[in-house]
Amino acid sequence: MDDGFLMEVCVDSVESAVNAERGGAGRIELCAGLVEGGTTPSMGLLQVVKQCVRVPVFVMIRPRGGDFLYSDREVEVMKADIRLAKLHGADGLVFGALTEDGRIDTELCTALLAVCRPLPVTFHRAFDMVHDPLVALETLISLGFERVLTSGCDSSALEGLSLIKRLAEQVTSPARCVTSGLFPPGGGITERNLQRILEGSTASEFHCSARSARDSGMKFRNPNVAMGASFSAPEYSIKVADVAKVRTLNAIAKNIL
Repeated sequence: MDDGFLMEVCVDSVESAVNAERGGAGRIELCAGLVEGGTTPSMGLLQVVKQCVRVPVFVMIRPRGGDFLYSDREVEVMKADIRLAKLHGADGLVFGALTEDGRIDTELCTALLAVCRPLPVTFHRAFDMVHDPLVALETLISLGFERVLTSGCDSSALEGLSLIKRLAEQVTSPARCVTSGLFPPGGGITERNLQRILEGSTASEFHCSARSARDSGMKFRNPNVAMGASFSAPEYSIKVADVAKVRTLNAIAKNIL
């Protein structure tokens, strides 16, 4: 964590993971389905990423898109994925679970944390869907989560900056021994707003994807067929972590631009 900041880049491919590390990322969050906010990646992806990068790789555990209220069978999938991720070299894990009334599912989180240990665990942006973020934060600290990824319960970290700052003030008093690294802001972070977010949040970590669109190498293209729903990403444009963007964000965080 050079110069007091650690940049975590969210990636869904080997290419993006390599680019993130080349650009200066200090940690990778490995996912699939970024269009849905991130789901559990394949273990093949994890294995190859671990072969290609040296920075820590935290693995998303989320069996599907949508809400964070999970059935018993989905919980079994999550536990199995945690065990497999540990087996294949995950350095940390990322998950979140809520009750139907928008509170932290303490029973489920406790059970999943037990499967994750001794690896560190991040509670992801399910936090941004809670009924009362101040109460939820106290719950997560008491459960033992190392960090809470949040956009301040708003559409982006910039929009939610006032709540992120309030959360930090709530728990970072000298008597509590909790650091600002507990709250890596994430959501809509770009080179245009990162400085304002870091200065306003007093965060020591931040989370971004730093992606750009890259045109597909396919020469033959069928414009009449799409492989997903109408809102899905086009088949002939691939989004990957952009080395230049990652470097720019890293430089801003280090205050050397």
